[in-house]
Amino acid sequence: MTDAPDTVSSPDAFSPDVAIIGAGPAGLMAAEVIAAAGRSVAVYERMPTPARKLLLAGRGGLNLTHSEALDTFTARYGAQASLFADLLADLSPADLRDWATGLGIETFVGSSGRVFPVQMKASTLVRAWLRRLEGLGVTLHTRHRWLGWDEQGALRVQRGDGSETTVAPRATLLALGGASWPRTGSDGAWTELLAARGVDIAPLRPSNMGFEVPWSDHLRERFAGQPVKSVGLAFGDRRLKGEFVITETGIEGGAVYALSAPLRDAIEREGWAALTIDLMPDLPESAIAKRLRRRGAESLSTFLKKSLSLTGPRAALLREFTPASELSDPAALARHIKGLSMVLTGVRPIERAISTAGGVRLGELDGSLMLTRLPGTFVAGEMLDWEAPTGGYLLQGCFAMGARVGKGVLGYLGG
Repeated sequence: MTDAPDTVSSPDAFSPDVAIIGAGPAGLMAAEVIAAAGRSVAVYERMPTPARKLLLAGRGGLNLTHSEALDTFTARYGAQASLFADLLADLSPADLRDWATGLGIETFVGSSGRVFPVQMKASTLVRAWLRRLEGLGVTLHTRHRWLGWDEQGALRVQRGDGSETTVAPRATLLALGGASWPRTGSDGAWTELLAARGVDIAPLRPSNMGFEVPWSDHLRERFAGQPVKSVGLAFGDRRLKGEFVITETGIEGGAVYALSAPLRDAIEREGWAALTIDLMPDLPESAIAKRLRRRGAESLSTFLKKSLSLTGPRAALLREFTPASELSDPAALARHIKGLSMVLTGVRPIERAISTAGGVRLGELDGSLMLTRLPGTFVAGEMLDWEAPTGGYLLQGCFAMGARVGKGVLGYLGG
């Protein structure tokens, strides 16, 4: 898709059927659906290039979706599971894989059940997608920032040179993202514009983020940056097995992200949360206690290494959070190995989060994702009040929303 020149000067000069604000997965998928039906579509993106967050997410391998059963998949969306059960009827994980294949991007299922492009790169998929959109007649205006509406209801758009233009489409889709990774263009500034129009917005909060832990100097200096692998994590009634990373300020990583919503909520309520860690999830406590009773005159670190192969950051965490008086008690030490309590004292900033919770409350929208207060204006993607863990659920959700809202826009336009 070739960027359109910055020459739009008035609604009369260029008045597409549909203006889409934001060139992320939801916006571009909607553009494809609408343009494929023969409608003219213009996409406005404030950054120099489109799909920046998608490209950043795919640096280490683009996790498009997940292969698990659909009922399990939809449950990952928590309180919004029923909404996504409906949305995934429009674009399921299997449909998304077929869509990628249509772009010439073959996918595979990894050992964890996650789905990736064979080439692993987001850039290859994005380039193929932009070529398809260009062939459908979609125009892309980069370095164009949406400023709201003028007195006549036209969209105000600021060009890269600071000049301003207006566009009067028949329908508008807002797909501006949340407030995480603002360097990709998602800064949450749209909240004020919509709130001024009476749209009810839940406060934006970090999701899939790290947490703060008051480490000792020893642990921070020795183990910051190291992964803690093959452990069990539990909070409330939720339990899972995975890994996380020790950081200078606390912890982050896939297993932590999966529990981030309830942990965040607890910290907001209480000021702290206790995360339970099973350092040896494949060995029962009784077997661990039995092995620990054999200690002689060896140091604790040597004994843990020989008896349980417990070394490195896992052994360091055990020492960090086990009272000194219980380190020599086999039964007590076994309990801590199977249920180490790590106190989290804070949430990392939203700018460092992978995604965002909060946004336009779902009660503000009809079934086609149109704002009931602003007929003809639709919203999709991370702007809405939903969240999901990493693992393909975030991207699948945004793609599915794009497909649904594209159909909704066509319905509104009468085609």
